[in-house]
Amino acid sequence: MASQIEELILKFSCDDQPGIVAAVANLFSLQGFNIREASQFEDVTTQRFFMRTVMESVEGPKDLAALKGAFHSVAERYQMTWEIHDKSKKMKVLIAVSQWGHCLNNLLNSWKNGTLPVDIVGVVSNHEVMRGITEWYDLPYYYLPITADNKAEQEAKILMIKEKNDVELLVLARYMQILSDDMCKHLQGRAINIHHSFLPGFKGAKPYHQAYERGVKLIGATAHYVTSELDEGPIIEQSVERVTHANSPDELVEIGRDIEAVTLQRAVRWHAEHRILLNGQKTVVFNR
Repeated sequence: MASQIEELILKFSCDDQPGIVAAVANLFSLQGFNIREASQFEDVTTQRFFMRTVMESVEGPKDLAALKGAFHSVAERYQMTWEIHDKSKKMKVLIAVSQWGHCLNNLLNSWKNGTLPVDIVGVVSNHEVMRGITEWYDLPYYYLPITADNKAEQEAKILMIKEKNDVELLVLARYMQILSDDMCKHLQGRAINIHHSFLPGFKGAKPYHQAYERGVKLIGATAHYVTSELDEGPIIEQSVERVTHANSPDELVEIGRDIEAVTLQRAVRWHAEHRILLNGQKTVVFNR
């Protein structure tokens, strides 16, 4: 059965040139759509143009495939990288976690109360620690312990879970395993990680203790897309919190965990709402 939609989200990027916005608006006007929201940005350095727009049909439900077909000519003319999505459809998300649950708790609670517009299909973990909270939310929990000998096998199982559930985004909510290069390539642009630092500082073990030793006055967290280069993927969101000499390492850990949870939740929400466009190694985020 053909997919029928009444509201759509269009996002695209292309080389900047005259007539782009007019061509897009005219095409969708002819298709019976009215623009409800529009955001655009020109990167003057790269001469790239980015746009996200929300439109609604004034003529009742429309066929999504037909709309994509109609837009293809405009996209080809301007050599766009583009996507059209049904605004009413929630993105299917799989969460990966290890032993710390602050990010997981935030995501599950936001999903349950409706403030995170996604469809969480389950949680995978290399530990059993988070089974209780996951099952309390009535979600499947996939325990996949990882050793040096079975890493490839367990990653394959994660991908099988992803395919079986039509997962569109993998969220690494303090999943303390480094994904293989093949896994990263397979998930390019469809996996988000939270880093326990304001990248690129204080990498490695005990980042908050490193920050304490250096007497930092700001600590932060970074949400970014996963790439084969560890913690070097395009940054989606960063947050910081001011601290003082009076904060102990344990207090910095607690403050940092709060920041991580909020930062990751924002990144997941913006991705699910199709607000993020890649700009080389950077991102354009239409979050307002």
